[in-house]
Amino acid sequence: MELHPEKTRLIEFGRRAASDRAARGEGKPETFDFLGFTHICSRTRQGGFMLARHTRRDRKRAKLLEITEELRRRWHQSVAEQGAWLGSVVRGFFAYHAVPTNTRALSAFRHYVVELWRRALRRRSQKDRTTRAMVDKLAERWLPKPRITHPWPAQRFRVKHPRWEPGA
Repeated sequence: MELHPEKTRLIEFGRRAASDRAARGEGKPETFDFLGFTHICSRTRQGGFMLARHTRRDRKRAKLLEITEELRRRWHQSVAEQGAWLGSVVRGFFAYHAVPTNTRALSAFRHYVVELWRRALRRRSQKDRTTRAMVDKLAERWLPKPRITHPWPAQRFRVKHPRWEPGA
C-alpha cells in the first residue's frame, strides 16, 4: 500500500507535543482532520492532556446547504411533516457528531437549522406572520437538543464485567 503524498504528513501530536514545541520556541501543535472531525491537542481544567474533537466546518456547512435545498423542495408540506423530517436529520447529525468536547458545534448546528427553517416558513407566503417565538416553539417540539451521547475514550475501553466468570 502506498501513502498519498498530498494527504499524508507527519505532525507532532500528543501529550508532550505542546511542551516540546514550546521548548523549541514554536507555536501550538498542529491539528488534523480525520473522519469528519478536527482533532486538537487540548488541556483539561487540571492542566492534563486532552484530545479535543470538533466537527469539521466544511462538513457542517455542506450539511446545512443540503438542508437548505431540501427545505426549498419541501415548502408545500405541512409544518408537522417538515418538523419530522428536520428532526430526523438533526438526530442523525447528532448521532455521529455527539462526542465529548463538541457541544459548541452541535449547538451551533441546531441554531442554524432553526434559522433555516424560520426563513423557509417565512418565504411560503408574502403575508407571513411567523415570529421567532413561534419558530422556537416548533423547534422545541420537533428538533432534539444537543447532548453528548458518546462516552469519553477512557470509559469506552473500560471492561464492564469481571474476567473470572463462575461456571466457565
